[in-house]
Amino acid sequence: MSADKQSDWGRVAEDGTVYVKTPDGERTVGQYPEGTPEEAMKFYTDRFEALAFEVHLLEQRIVASKLSPEEAASTVKTLREQVVEANAVGDLIGLAARLDATGPVIAIQREAKRVEKAQRSAESKIEKDKIVGEAEKLAESNDWRNGANRLRDLLDQWKALPRLDKATDDVLWRRFSGARTTYTRRRKAHFAEEHERRDGARVIKERLVTEAETLSTSTEWGPTAGRYRDLMREWKAAGPAPRDIDDELWKRFRGAQDAFFGARDSASVELDKEFAANAEVKEQILLEAETLVPVTDLDAAKKTFRDLADRWDAAGKVPRERMKDLEGRMRKVEQALRSVEDDQWKRSDPEKSARADDIVSKLEAGIADEQARLDKARAAGDGSRVTQLEDSLANKQAFLDMARKASEEFS
Repeated sequence: MSADKQSDWGRVAEDGTVYVKTPDGERTVGQYPEGTPEEAMKFYTDRFEALAFEVHLLEQRIVASKLSPEEAASTVKTLREQVVEANAVGDLIGLAARLDATGPVIAIQREAKRVEKAQRSAESKIEKDKIVGEAEKLAESNDWRNGANRLRDLLDQWKALPRLDKATDDVLWRRFSGARTTYTRRRKAHFAEEHERRDGARVIKERLVTEAETLSTSTEWGPTAGRYRDLMREWKAAGPAPRDIDDELWKRFRGAQDAFFGARDSASVELDKEFAANAEVKEQILLEAETLVPVTDLDAAKKTFRDLADRWDAAGKVPRERMKDLEGRMRKVEQALRSVEDDQWKRSDPEKSARADDIVSKLEAGIADEQARLDKARAAGDGSRVTQLEDSLANKQAFLDMARKASEEFS
């Protein structure tokens, strides 16, 4: 090299040493002995341009807030050290000044981040307070179906929120964690008690099913129907057993009930047929009794009526819906006979008193027998038969009252 190669920011000496100009004087940045001064200068100015491009990119990223204030400050510091000590030719001081100019921008961004963080922290505390409050309410509730799921949702919400300062965050977390623990402990205790209750209900219902199945073939309709009502009350009072077992036990219990009441209904149908036949017999007796009216021979009519009354009683029960009509027609015949008898009594027939007493005695004997049958039906718990006997006894008592009245009139 015959002479120095000069530029605004550096030079290349004849021996190929390259210098950069600084406010403190020249500084050696390297040597390039193999090439021309121009090539040497270009090599080191290219290095500067690369640094300048890197600074430009950093400026853009800082302005666009692509880096956090901490990252930006750290990167600026590292790059500035590289620029100041760079083995390159160019305005290194100006490049360092550009990096220094990012300081206020970073400071503004840092303050904005601080404000934003404080705001997020305040909002996070509000949300965490809400989460803790709801968790503590759930901890004291009995919402066993939805509570566990809701607490899991609250935990996910907690994790998604920014942390607070350690002291505040720790206090809130301990409350939240404590609420979850309390709820879980109470929930486990509840289901343990529930399991115990259901197992106790299973034992009771198994006993009820066994008794129900034993009763299913009984023909003691009244007492057994009453016992089934008692079993149903006990079943309801027992509470639920484990679901799969409860369903199976109910099927067996209901099946036993259906078998018994189905058999009882079939028996009732047969009994209704029998009562219907009795009603036909009484219908024929009525036709004979109604021929006694108008009365032409009182004694003969009364004798015939007594025989008809005996046949009437022997005919047995009739369907309830026919009872009123049949008894009413029979009573009309009796009243017609009584009316004629009253007319004769007015003519002072002394024999009528003895006859009235005889009727009273027979009716009293018949009522005593009917009362004995009624007492037996009540003792057996046969509700249907009790009702029928009570109706029959009421009719006989009405006949007796009329007979006694007639007897008293002859006294």
